[in-house]
Amino acid sequence: MHSPVHHMHCARGAVYAQSWSLWAGWVLGGALLWSAFSGASWAQASGTSNTTSTTTSTEVSRPEVTALSGVKPSALVRLRVWGFEVYDARLWTPSGFRYNAYAQQPFALELQYLRRLEGAQIASRSIDEMRRVGSFTDAQAQTWLAEMRALFPNVGTGDRITGVNQPGQGAEFWVNGRRVGRVNDALFARLFFGIWLDERSSEPEMRTKMLQGLTP
Repeated sequence: MHSPVHHMHCARGAVYAQSWSLWAGWVLGGALLWSAFSGASWAQASGTSNTTSTTTSTEVSRPEVTALSGVKPSALVRLRVWGFEVYDARLWTPSGFRYNAYAQQPFALELQYLRRLEGAQIASRSIDEMRRVGSFTDAQAQTWLAEMRALFPNVGTGDRITGVNQPGQGAEFWVNGRRVGRVNDALFARLFFGIWLDERSSEPEMRTKMLQGLTP
């Protein structure tokens, strides 16, 4: 017969094992959500091997791209977290685009997702990352959060969300080539796209690769 002490140790071990399992799941799940848009500092960004800097006929036919005159794509840059592939990102920019003045110019930022993520979490993480770029009030944060939650769907492998900067007006969003709406706020647009383009981005390596070949 096992002693009470033995039973106590077994019960404690089961609790520890369960706690560890829950903690590990929370960390991994949180890591993926943290990286929904320009994730944590331990994320790794790298250029993909199957991308080109020229425009294909399929890409030109995209409504979100054809709305911008004469734009060309940057190389795709892949975000990985702990070996998990999250999304490929690239810019569509017109001739003469200067990234230090990105807010004053029309362009598109495309994210092609490689795994499932919840739209509400993408919106929440965007607000956190925007705070790195500039300051705004809690009231503005709540307004923008509600607007993004209404625009961003849950995504899976192959889905793409494209944001189009409209200088002085705001940001227009497209999902898989379908326009879903716009946030009519120039400050929002500057801070949102700044997640990737501002020098205060939490993903400086990704920023460098996306801006390669463009004029400061």
